[in-house]
Formats: sequence, C-alpha cells, structure tokens
Amino acid sequence: MKRILVLLLCVLPLLATAQRSKKNSDAPAMPHPRNVIFIVGDGMGTAQVYTSIVAQRDAHSAFLRFPYSGFSRTYSYNRYSTDSGAGGTALMTGHKVQNHHVAKGPDGTDYNSFLIDAKRFFGKAAGFVVTSSVLDATPASTYAHVANRKAFDSISMQMAQCPFEVMIGGDRNSFLPENRKDGKAPIDTLKARGYDMLYSVLDLASTRSRKYCALLSDDNPPKATKRGRMLTLGALKAIETLNRYDKGFVLMIEGSQIDWACHNNDSAYLVAEMEDFEDMLNAVLDFAERDGQTLVVVTADHETGGLTLLKGSIEEGVSRPTWATGGHSGVMVPVFSFGPGANLFSGVMQNTDFYGKLMLLMGAK
Repeated sequence: MKRILVLLLCVLPLLATAQRSKKNSDAPAMPHPRNVIFIVGDGMGTAQVYTSIVAQRDAHSAFLRFPYSGFSRTYSYNRYSTDSGAGGTALMTGHKVQNHHVAKGPDGTDYNSFLIDAKRFFGKAAGFVVTSSVLDATPASTYAHVANRKAFDSISMQMAQCPFEVMIGGDRNSFLPENRKDGKAPIDTLKARGYDMLYSVLDLASTRSRKYCALLSDDNPPKATKRGRMLTLGALKAIETLNRYDKGFVLMIEGSQIDWACHNNDSAYLVAEMEDFEDMLNAVLDFAERDGQTLVVVTADHETGGLTLLKGSIEEGVSRPTWATGGHSGVMVPVFSFGPGANLFSGVMQNTDFYGKLMLLMGAK
C-alpha cells in the first residue's frame, strides 16, 4: 500500500504536467498579421459612434462589421481627462505622459511609436493619413518627441527626418521657411531625402512613387463637406503604396476633425465627419477582407464634448445630441477590431495596451 501511495505521488505531478503540455500544444498559434492598420477617431466616444450607426441606418454602418469590440481607458499621466498629445502618445507608444507632451515622458525620456519600432524590428513599411495638419498631436505622436505639442517648428523638422514611406495630411505652410520663426525649410530636407512632394489629391492619386509626403492643403484641411473623399482616397492610396513592400506595413489613419466638431458642439459637423470616417472604414475593411492578412484596430484618443443622446429617431436616422462641455471628457472610448489577432482587443483595456499587443502580434518575444 505504501509503495502504491509513493508511486501515485510521483506519477500524478507528471500526469498534470503532461495535461498542461497537451493543453498548451492544442492552443492556437499566435497569429502574425502581415499588415496593421490602426485607426483613430479623434474625440470619438460611444455616443459619437452611435450617432453614426443611427445616421447610417444600422445595416450600412461600418462599425457593425467588426467582430470584436471593447473599451479603452484614456486618462493621462497627470490628468483625469487627457489631451490629444498624451492620448495619442499612450496609443502609439504604450506610455502615459503628461498632457501636452508628445512621446516624451515626465522624466524627459523619448518613447518610440509602434510604427517606428515595426520598421526597426520587423522591417515593415510605415505611414500615416490624417485630416488635420501632419504636425497635429496624433500624427506627431508617431514620429516626434516634444514637451509641448504646439512646438510646430521642432515637430516639422523631426517629421522631415522620420523614416516613414508615406505621410498624408495638411499644412504645407509650416514646411516653408518664410512661415517659420527659425527660417528653416523642412520641405527641402524631405526632398533631399528622396521624398516626392505632392500638393493635391490629384497628384496623390496619380503618383507611382514608393516614398512621398502629401501636404494637401496650405493650412488644415477643410471640413468633410468641402474636402471630398480625401480621407478615403488617402487611406486607399497609402495602402496601395505600402502593400508593395515585401515585409508588409503599419499604417495609422486619423479622422481628426471628429474632435473639432465636438469641441464646437456642432452636430451637423459631427455627422458629416462621422459619415466620412465610415466611408474610409468600409474601404479599409473591404481591403482587409480581400487580403486576409491585415489586422484593423479602431479606437479614439479620448471623447470630446461629453455627448449624450437622449432623443432621436431610428426610422429617420436622426439623433438629437446634448452636449455637456466644449472640452474633453474622461470616459472610456470604444475599440473595434477585425482580422488576425483581433480578439486581443476585446474587453476593457488601458490606452497603453495597444503598443504591446500590436508588437506581440508582429512577432515580438
């Protein structure tokens, strides 16, 4: 009897280990998407999304095409309500920083974005498309390091030195020496580094270049009602260009002016920007469905306006927004995901979690 007990004490741990090993071996392998498209609706909370779903008459809404969803907590290093500098930094770099900082920590440490590190460690091509100045807080958090998000002269010089293949947005004037306090010409730096400079949507549509900077307006791009399909066309052109690179790509797309509409508490402006955002989302999801190797993640850096929906009409596709503030709120924002590894982006997460999850999916150990 004693021998049997001893035998059991020896064998049972081995059986348990074998069982755990079997479970581990049965677990599905971590997917490694070839491409990552990370999309930010600046200022886009759940109410902004639902306004759009209602306006799109439900079935036509791109948001309903995502199989996974969750929430992101948005507070910054030093504030309950983040700004876009700290919010963008958390999303892109995985670090919470002070409001108004861009990819620079409280102790002065510079943090790389997942776009920079995807190039560095995995050889991915990279780029961004925005409907704001290319120097605005969210795009800047992908390539720059400053303690003041308004330090545009420094940000533009850093952008002129960044390694991305594709950069699309507005604000040509900030790259010209006559408009700058320092008298420098980052536009010349970009040209010297081999970038084709493009200044209209037509130029962008027709280029066959593999490396370009498209500054499609002298200042900020106009509202959605006046800029046409700049966001969708820019996104599709960036995908077309970056997809020509052998090791795949990472692309950040921002619907920048959702935030501006909400700062203005302008419901019509919001609906138009969300419709434009949905048009881009549908185009991106169409590509991802055809491709089969592309992860699409959509979220926001924060919510703007404290938007509440108390009244509306589902049949008419109309919401009647109520605004609580002209600034940012501290509420969680939605997350939507599609493609290889999309399940990792469900549930409640920190805004700093995206960097690590994306790097893991791209092959980080």
